[in-house]
Amino acid sequence: MDVRTPQLYIDGPADLAAAARALAGGAVVAAAFANFYVIVTRPDADTVRKVNLAKGRPVDQVGSITAPAHRIPDMFDWSRISPRLPERRVRQLMDALYGAGPFGFRGPAADRLPDHLTQHDRGVRTTQVIAPGAACPSNAFFERAVAETGVDHLYITSANRSRHLTGAAEEPAHWKVGPLAADFTHLPDLVVLAHRDEAAARAAYPAYLPTSVTLLSFHLPEGEWEEPPVLIVDRHGSLHVDEVRRAAAPLGLQVRLGAGAGERLRVRGYAGALV
Repeated sequence: MDVRTPQLYIDGPADLAAAARALAGGAVVAAAFANFYVIVTRPDADTVRKVNLAKGRPVDQVGSITAPAHRIPDMFDWSRISPRLPERRVRQLMDALYGAGPFGFRGPAADRLPDHLTQHDRGVRTTQVIAPGAACPSNAFFERAVAETGVDHLYITSANRSRHLTGAAEEPAHWKVGPLAADFTHLPDLVVLAHRDEAAARAAYPAYLPTSVTLLSFHLPEGEWEEPPVLIVDRHGSLHVDEVRRAAAPLGLQVRLGAGAGERLRVRGYAGALV
């Protein structure tokens, strides 16, 4: 791997601590995350804009967040979900899907979250929370990073260059650390927190493609709810929608693909590499 920083590993306590300190100091961390990689930083507006520029995104593009598992429910304003959708059921579905592997939920944003990490949809101010699943050692990194930064959430984005920069129709997330680092050699403060064994990381999640997470939303305004309650897949990513439906059905919830989720995200290909 051709990077200017020492090799750090997601399962090394000292490495986690070093990466968390670097993040708190403003570094951009490319971190192992379940079976692929993400970019994680402080959540302040200047750092988010820096990453947008590094990826080739529009500078003011809204970001997603991640947080230690026990803090995730606090990222949402539960008073703003429809009364037709019991909060208890959504929380149970979160526990099931976040517990199993990498996944994302989008819902009404807590008031304290900044505008650059929220967006309005159907008149609702929303945020999307991306998490790696309970078994991933990146949870320990997030816990240490929020302690170092003094906040309760972090900025997270896919580990790739934007299609706005490359001109490709789609730029899937990286699941190999060498090509990831090569894409971001222009970042002088890049820290790479790698899987020790990438093949083993992918094998640990057989039901998940090594690409950006599937994203499920629960913020529809009152007038748009159906009976029984239907949740919307905003992005059909690593976990197949059929698996999401299987988790939701025992809770009396239905799941359908949203307008932008008709095609499932691709897995990045590498010359000479097989998933």
